[in-house]
Amino acid sequence: MDKINGYSVQEARELIDFVSEGKRRGEPLSRLFEAYGRRCGRAGGSVRNYYYQFLKCEDARAKEILRGKRLHAEKIREFTEEEREEMLRKILSERSKGYSVRRSIANICAGNEKLMLRYQNKYRNLIKKQPELVERAARDLGLESCAPVRRGTEFLQRRLEKEINDLYDRLALALREENDRLKRAVEKLTEENEILRRAADRSGRKEDKGA
Repeated sequence: MDKINGYSVQEARELIDFVSEGKRRGEPLSRLFEAYGRRCGRAGGSVRNYYYQFLKCEDARAKEILRGKRLHAEKIREFTEEEREEMLRKILSERSKGYSVRRSIANICAGNEKLMLRYQNKYRNLIKKQPELVERAARDLGLESCAPVRRGTEFLQRRLEKEINDLYDRLALALREENDRLKRAVEKLTEENEILRRAADRSGRKEDKGA
C-alpha cells in the first residue's frame, strides 16, 4: 500500500479533511488531533506531529490533498545551543525551588503563553530524546535532584503533553475571541455607515425638493 510518511494516502486525506472541517467550525487544533487520534487509535501527539510533517511534505500526493484546504504551519524558529542551555538553566533553577515544570516555565515566561508553549515543546522533546542533556545541565548547576528520573520519564511526557494541549486550547480560544471581537466591530461600523448613508440620502432629497 502506498504511504505518505507512514500514513496511507486515504488516512492522510481523511486527517486533512477532518482538520480542515474542524478549523472551519472554529475548533482548536489540539482538540482535533485528540479526536482524530481516538477515532483511528493513535496518540493525539502523534497525530499532531504527523500533521505538521505533512504540511511540509514535498510529495506531490500530499500537495494534491492539501490543495484548496488553506492549511499552513507557522515557521518554527529553532533553538540555538545557547538558547537551549539558557532555557534549561532557568527551568531547572525554578524546579530546584519546588515548582512543577509547568509553574517553572510560567514563571520564566511571565505569562507569555506562546513562549510557554515553545519552551514546553522543547523541554518535552529534550526529556524524550536527549535526557542526558537535561541531566548534565542539572549536574552543572549542582541540582541533580532536578534531573529527570528515567523510570518517571513516561509519566512526565504524558503530563507535559496535557499541559501543551491545554496551552494550544487557550491560544486558539484567545484567537477565536479576538476574531469575534473584530467581527462585531466590523458589523457595528457597517451599521453606522449605513445609517450615515441613509441620512445623507434623505438630506440630499430634501435639498432637491427645496431647489
